[in-house]
Amino acid sequence: MPAPRLTAATEALTMQLLITHGRLARTHALQFTRWQIGLGVLAVVSALLLLSGTVYHFVFLKAAREGWPVVSPLVRLIVRDELAQRERFMRDNLDAIAKRVGEIQAKLVRLEAMGERVQGLAGVKADELHPPHRPGPAASGTAPAAAGRGGPFVAVSVPSLEQLQRLVAGLDEVTDFHTDVFTLVESRLLSSRLQALLVPSATPVEVEVGSGFGFRRDPFNGRSALHTGLDFPAAIGTPIRAAAGGIVTAVETHPEYGQLLELSHGNGLVTRYAHCAAIGVPLGALVRRGQVVAQVGNSGRSTGAHLHFEVRVDGVPQDPARFLAGPALAQAAASLPSTPRR
Repeated sequence: MPAPRLTAATEALTMQLLITHGRLARTHALQFTRWQIGLGVLAVVSALLLLSGTVYHFVFLKAAREGWPVVSPLVRLIVRDELAQRERFMRDNLDAIAKRVGEIQAKLVRLEAMGERVQGLAGVKADELHPPHRPGPAASGTAPAAAGRGGPFVAVSVPSLEQLQRLVAGLDEVTDFHTDVFTLVESRLLSSRLQALLVPSATPVEVEVGSGFGFRRDPFNGRSALHTGLDFPAAIGTPIRAAAGGIVTAVETHPEYGQLLELSHGNGLVTRYAHCAAIGVPLGALVRRGQVVAQVGNSGRSTGAHLHFEVRVDGVPQDPARFLAGPALAQAAASLPSTPRR
């Protein structure tokens, strides 16, 4: 009994195909197993898919791109959703790239403005940063009427969307880096400029120096004494300007200095304005360089109307001519140490 069961199972897994010829009345029997049938169906389906893909890519898409009269509208109707999706994708990416390009342009504008500020702080002229213009053959008038041209042909490759995005991202990164560099340079230059503004380099009264820094004969007792500043003889009421920006640390009447104004400029640097007729800034006020702070007078131990100007570092008197702008003032102060003004 087991043998018939095995035969029935085997017959169930096979298929016979009978081919009969009408004239010869001969019949051919082709027998296929289940695996052969499956492979045959798979081969037919693959061939159909390959054929449809080939027709789609090489016929329909080409017809849609080139605008064939009959096929193009039909293809566009069929692939309308796909084309719309692609157009939407390209539009979104172009909008994103345009936004990034706009951000980079804004950063470049800020870089240009920052570069102009840095040039001003560094004292560099704009034309010094550009190479000199070199006229070409056409500008010089030496170019022939029909110039020869040649060379190998190198096709220009159009970048893909991913390459364009990477390029824009790289430009954005480089722009951020140069912005940080410019910010650092501007901060350093601005710090140096602020430090320079705190150095007493502006002349407090625009007159010639009457008595310089150094040893001289005292105008009251005739003995040799150290003159600790510069004297600027001027009429009573002449405006006195701050030699540098600072904070008012003293407004007082001194037995020798008379009405005294003292400004602190940081790091132990102090300037004094003595023998004033009036002082126009209160104690603790913040003054800027060139601001009118007092008036020339004749108060205290003085023989005439003038400003006694001192510069002190950590309480030690310094020659103000070393700080004030202009070599002529320094030479004049050095050449007049014995003028009887105090």
